[in-house]
Amino acid sequence: MNRSELRKADINLFVIFEVLMKERNVTRAANKLFLGQPAVSSSLNRLRILFNDPLLVSIGRRMEPTARAHEILQNLVPALDAMSNALSSSNDFDPASSTKTFRVGISDDVEFGLLPDVLCMLRREAPNVVIVIRHANHTLINELLTQGDITLGISQTKELPANAKRKLLRKIRHRVLRADNTNTLLTLDEYCSRPHILVSPNGDIVGHADEWLNSIGRKRNVVLSIPQFSVLPALLANTEMLAGLPDYAAKPMVASGLLFDEPMPFATPELELSMVWRSVDDTDPAERWLRNRVESMMSDRMVPAA
Repeated sequence: MNRSELRKADINLFVIFEVLMKERNVTRAANKLFLGQPAVSSSLNRLRILFNDPLLVSIGRRMEPTARAHEILQNLVPALDAMSNALSSSNDFDPASSTKTFRVGISDDVEFGLLPDVLCMLRREAPNVVIVIRHANHTLINELLTQGDITLGISQTKELPANAKRKLLRKIRHRVLRADNTNTLLTLDEYCSRPHILVSPNGDIVGHADEWLNSIGRKRNVVLSIPQFSVLPALLANTEMLAGLPDYAAKPMVASGLLFDEPMPFATPELELSMVWRSVDDTDPAERWLRNRVESMMSDRMVPAA
């Protein structure tokens, strides 16, 4: 298709095609696009005529792309990203008057330890925006980004999609949380012998600390696995149990004076907390504003904004 033939094309069709390729289902694509199913089916038929190819073939309840569809998507995504960036860069964002909805994925430790201060700042600067929070640890963040369920993720991260960007916010320094207050720090033997609570959204009973201990030939005694950090103060109270957590999640818990934290009694690697986003949102003024505010509050390299 040359430039003059672009006049025959409807850009909306390409946006629908991209979602259909991700969802492989007309009904789900319609829900994502806030369109009726007949409208999406009609668009697919128009796309088939435009490209002279079936594009998506029904196999049971799922639609499988043709080889031509994969080729089209590979060329189409960078073009849509470029058009989106061009349009976004021409628009201003006024946080004071905006009613935009931001969709953010965060891990539970970030939600407990860092999110409250960020939300207070966002409410001051942008009182009419809506923030939708999704739980997104390192195992979920890729899927949520790829499907467009979130535009920003804040968590530990591993390998990201090719069209994603990442920025380090802070190093994660691990602490031990306990209810009994003594003048002496835990020894490694005491740490290993006492009962532990592990916070795991997946219901695991083995975490980072177990892997680190195993590397030095030691083990700990995990007796309880819970899905979120917020219940730790109630569970630790009046017990001998211990819990490991990032420094920024431990800080608000010890502020009450009922819990105490201290360094891990053995050397641990520093993990990284990062924010990630799709390249298509890189120059969007609203998304840039949100990322800037998140960095100003969550980064350990910047002074929090007033």
